Amino acid sequence: MANHQSAVKRTRQSEQKKEHNKYYAKSTRNAIKELKNTSKKGDAQKMLPKVAAMIDKLSKKHIVHKNKAANLKSQLSKHVNSL
Repeated sequence: MANHQSAVKRTRQSEQKKEHNKYYAKSTRNAIKELKNTSKKGDAQKMLPKVAAMIDKLSKKHIVHKNKAANLKSQLSKHVNSL
């Protein structure tokens, strides 16, 4: 580990960001799983915009790649339409 105070601070900030990002990514994964397990079309259609917004926020903050976000949203909308 570096001895510079700025490096110590950067490490501390990185850990905080990592925990923050992990929380939002896990929340989104749980929401996606819940949407995929829904069997009622009406419920799924209500959940889809909220989950899509969560995915967009992850993409905007570079927690997930923009193409992965687009693929996830496409997959979810396909699933909802197939119900």
